[in-house]
Amino acid sequence: MTRAFLFPGQGSQVVGMGKDLAEAFPVARAVFDEVDAALSQNLSRLMWEGPEGELTLTENAQPALMATSLAVARVLEAETGKRLADLGVAVAGHSLGEYSALAAVGALTVADTARLLKRRGQAMQKAVPLGTGAMAALLGVELSVAQEIADAAAEGEVCDIANDNGGGQIVLSGTAGAIARAVAYAPTKGVKRALPLPVSAPFHCRLMQPAADTMADALAEVAFLAPSLPVVINVTARPEQDPAKLRQSLVEQVTGRVRWSESILHMANSMGIREFVELGSGKVLTGLVKRIAKDATGVAVNGPADVDAFLKTL
Repeated sequence: MTRAFLFPGQGSQVVGMGKDLAEAFPVARAVFDEVDAALSQNLSRLMWEGPEGELTLTENAQPALMATSLAVARVLEAETGKRLADLGVAVAGHSLGEYSALAAVGALTVADTARLLKRRGQAMQKAVPLGTGAMAALLGVELSVAQEIADAAAEGEVCDIANDNGGGQIVLSGTAGAIARAVAYAPTKGVKRALPLPVSAPFHCRLMQPAADTMADALAEVAFLAPSLPVVINVTARPEQDPAKLRQSLVEQVTGRVRWSESILHMANSMGIREFVELGSGKVLTGLVKRIAKDATGVAVNGPADVDAFLKTL
């Protein structure tokens, strides 16, 4: 079966993630130690003991989720004696998960990825004053209708489509007033539910341009290598292996749409991928896969029991 590995984004964090892996596999513990050292921060203790409020902070959640995903990837490689490139044909990550994907296939070092994500989280938080931006999820809506809602609600402000997650789930991002208008307007366009999201900043919209500028500088200082597998990137939903293009995609991703539905459909329909394996914390992407690509299978590998179950399928 043709396989791709997926890496989750912000919102999948939970206190305790990765702890059982670190206790069971020295190679996993080494990843967490490397991230702690790169950040000069005991991030692993925060991940395993909390408090949840501090873990949820963008600058902590982003490197923490990457560390957990990379720990799972390294365990699979150690237990099989193979690289991810021998176990699958592509990787993709949702938003910050794209950094995890790049590290997993050797385009970035773990230490550089941790530092980049720390800086990304800080830059995103600083880009927009607290309370002036917002995000909302539209459930049961087509992309074209969501665009109509965003355009109508903008009224001279910012209201962008941030994520096309598939299965009728679209996320809007922009100024607080525009998002409030979109939530109120959505039911008149047949949207089943419109929910404001509990986020600290309006991610993946034009308001994030200051953060994109910061990341352009940060990414210019880091070495990129050719990945061992194609990375299906958020901004184009197409596979890429050119280091310069991968670097630029991470800059564009800060303000650009996460084309997740298109990414999964391209992997399923154009690359022949039938098995999607989510590495890290939670099962959000596995759930989305099942709604986007009906003929594909999705499985999440989080802890030791999941690792054992996955190894039995090889």
